[in-house]
Amino acid sequence: MTATPASGTVEKSGSSGAAVVIRGLHKRFGKVHALRGLDAEIQYGCLTGLVGPDGAGKTTLMRILTGLLVPDAGSARLAGFNVVEDNDAIHVATGYMPQRFGLYEDLTVMENMRLYAHLRGMDANRNATLFDELLDFTRLAPFTRRLAGRLSGGMKQKLGLACALMARPKVLLLDEPGVGVDPVSRQDLWRMVLALTDEGMAVVWSTAYLDEAERCASVLLLNEGTLAFDGPPAELTGRLSGRSFRLENIGGRRRDVLARALALPGVGDGVIQGAGVRVVLRNGAAVDAIQTLAAEEAVALAPVPARFEDAFIDLLGGGPGGTSALAERMPPVTLDVENAVTCRQLTKRFGEFTATDSVSFEVRKGEIFGLLGPNGAGKSTTFKMLCGLLKPSHGEAHVAGMDLRRATGAAKARLGYMAQKFSLYGLLSVRQNLEFSAGVYGLDGVLRRERIDEMIATFGLEPWLDAAPEALPLGFRQRLALACALMHRPPVLFLDEPTSGVDPVTRREFWTHINGLARKGVTIMVTTHFMDEAEYCDRVAMLYRAKLIALDTPDAIKRSAIDATHPDPTMEDAFIHLVEAVDRRQTEAA
Repeated sequence: MTATPASGTVEKSGSSGAAVVIRGLHKRFGKVHALRGLDAEIQYGCLTGLVGPDGAGKTTLMRILTGLLVPDAGSARLAGFNVVEDNDAIHVATGYMPQRFGLYEDLTVMENMRLYAHLRGMDANRNATLFDELLDFTRLAPFTRRLAGRLSGGMKQKLGLACALMARPKVLLLDEPGVGVDPVSRQDLWRMVLALTDEGMAVVWSTAYLDEAERCASVLLLNEGTLAFDGPPAELTGRLSGRSFRLENIGGRRRDVLARALALPGVGDGVIQGAGVRVVLRNGAAVDAIQTLAAEEAVALAPVPARFEDAFIDLLGGGPGGTSALAERMPPVTLDVENAVTCRQLTKRFGEFTATDSVSFEVRKGEIFGLLGPNGAGKSTTFKMLCGLLKPSHGEAHVAGMDLRRATGAAKARLGYMAQKFSLYGLLSVRQNLEFSAGVYGLDGVLRRERIDEMIATFGLEPWLDAAPEALPLGFRQRLALACALMHRPPVLFLDEPTSGVDPVTRREFWTHINGLARKGVTIMVTTHFMDEAEYCDRVAMLYRAKLIALDTPDAIKRSAIDATHPDPTMEDAFIHLVEAVDRRQTEAA
């Protein structure tokens, strides 16, 4: 793909210097001060990460830069144009990919591209070469006749990117393009974006994935509408030198050790990492307490390099701690069976399409079990069958000792399910959604009131009780969905991408609850595209092309990917290695 501007675009004035200049930017929404005197610059030929917790102002800034919102005070210039006074020129100079898929799902890939060209004032009939370039660049050429609504998450993002690039913009604004996208598809997105910056385009990549931010040339870190950091990621990470450690080879005691570590005053953050626990000390804290903990647990303590995520959490004051108020209120869970979930040859066909093909595994009671795989691999279909929401075409499944073919209703009463897409009732308020969920699970009287009040307090929902779910920030929408799934204290919990799109602090809060519930004996199945979250699981199963291709502990799966290129592979490296190995075998067989 070349950098030659298409007809009707603003000519590029150069590939170096400031593409965006922001001075004293303010924006309010009622009582909410979304941006507070923001000053920043974004350079041509540079990939700039935009990060921050929920409500930091990232999407507000993006929408101001595209001319969709008018600031209350201050100014922003993009490609030399004022975003308010030169609105028409801004629309030509920018490409914008919104946070939610903004294309037409009932149109094909090509129809969406032609429509978008028309909206950009371009003659689609005279731009066949441009379409061919974009289709080749995004690898969508084989799918031009497929409806957008039938594309995988990664392919939808690629189509959104193709449409955003339609008029050869000088500045490309991507609002969380990696959300809900598997590691293989994210790798493709990175390839495309780095090619664009090499051509001199300024690209802003808003993200909740801090491993993505770490790969950017520069980062703008927003917090409560202000700029908390501006510079290369390594500069912020360098501030944590000597403060990151790992308690090694803890195995089955990981969650207990993590909770103990996070209770120490000198520990600001901690996460499970494979068979160990990673901790970050607060600034100025001595390592003595962690050394004592390691000695008491009879495990090794090793210094490890700081990550950008460590620095991010530290800058925001540390993580949420290791105690789940929700789990603390629950009595220990008892199950009369050793395996809380069992499936044998589980298969689901939709017409000629096989979504899940002869999948078999067992999940032990009290285990956190991860289900991984690329978009369209069959994870959500498997989940829905195990929750009794889809009837298998073949095979059988048992949950909490009950056969889903014969006791679907009874099994549903013993499980909780948080869907991949927010699935609460938009016409009901937050309070009404909680009341409805309590009623569905048969709670009434004093117990009903107690459970609802417990969820309101645990998840901080009090200020939002009269609001519609769609009016909530994403983190609170996910908290509400989790509250409804846990209302009846189920012994088995299914979480389908529960933290997709939420910021790292909220993600840690979710996993504090998940770890706490597991310590009480709750069995948890979770799907995720965050590969660091996969490391929190006791075991993970990986699906690809509807089949189970791996089942083991996270560390064992990482070891299977060791080679000369990856002597110490990450979980993402292992994920890509497994997918590529299957593709290679199928190519050789053909």
